[in-house]
Amino acid sequence: MKRQHTMLWMWLLLASVLIFFFLNLLLGSVHIPPGSVWNVLWDLGDESEITRNIIMKSRVPQALTAIVAGAGLAVSGLLMQTVFRNPLAGPSVLGISSGASLGVAFVILLSGTLGGVALSRLGFVGEIALTIGATVGALSVMAVIVYVSQHVKGNVTLLIIGVMIGYLASAVIGVLKFFSVEEDIRAYVIWGLGSFARVSGGQMALFACIMVVLLPLACLLIKTLNLLLLGDGYARNLGLNIKRARFLVISYSGILTAIVTAYCGPVMFLGLAVPHLSRGLFQTSDHRVLMPASLLIGASLALVCNLIARMPGFEGALPVNSVTALVGAPVVVYVLFNKRKSEFSE
Repeated sequence: MKRQHTMLWMWLLLASVLIFFFLNLLLGSVHIPPGSVWNVLWDLGDESEITRNIIMKSRVPQALTAIVAGAGLAVSGLLMQTVFRNPLAGPSVLGISSGASLGVAFVILLSGTLGGVALSRLGFVGEIALTIGATVGALSVMAVIVYVSQHVKGNVTLLIIGVMIGYLASAVIGVLKFFSVEEDIRAYVIWGLGSFARVSGGQMALFACIMVVLLPLACLLIKTLNLLLLGDGYARNLGLNIKRARFLVISYSGILTAIVTAYCGPVMFLGLAVPHLSRGLFQTSDHRVLMPASLLIGASLALVCNLIARMPGFEGALPVNSVTALVGAPVVVYVLFNKRKSEFSE
């Protein structure tokens, strides 16, 4: 009976992803009838070139980016919360997002200060430079964290080191801002707000292909994650190499976070909130259920946030982080409240 209940919810979540994907193509500042959207998707009818460009060059890449980014952040958050056994751990907890921000700061702020023209203003070349800068920054911090994880036993110590790395990155970014011109600072702030609309064309295809390869590989970690839930002692008795397992989980989570941050900016709260929503919906800690559930809920929730960010009739788009915070912040408060309540009951 429970298995049937789980499968029913999985199918409903998959249906929600498809429904919100179609709504992302349908709704926006420009009204397009459902029939026109359907005709453009399946290359039917005689739709105008403007309609085709809006759907295929703007809305489809944006919706696909939201799907893979939301799924990636959700899986990354689930991995982090499991390996650290901390309900408030998320993809950005180890300073990886801060590393990406530092890389972008060098591209936007430092290049503008030294060269007179920031690389971010060079059109397509600038977009490539931003992506490379964010990737290098995030992976550099991840390499430091992975190295430290091999020499530090306690998860709490590793968390503190990650937070300190984030503070160091923020300090360097503050210094770069002080010596930068107003226009470059504005460009950096806009990047930091997060957006699913930044990825288009060949970048979107590459981003989607990378994530489509990486996300299924998360299933290889399910057994390891379930063993980690038992505690280090039990897991070690069952043959799990704790040091190696922690290295694999942290590395994989870091890579997912680094890639999503490089393409979409530091999107907050999705990776923190979705694993809790998955556990609450399915009432289980089994990662055979939580992994696909988090992936689907993350994709669906990212589509909803993207839809709200560019509400019909609203010129332009709201920052994605402003919308994701509306979902993530209440979940964090709920987790803290429940934890405090359980402490009192004990």
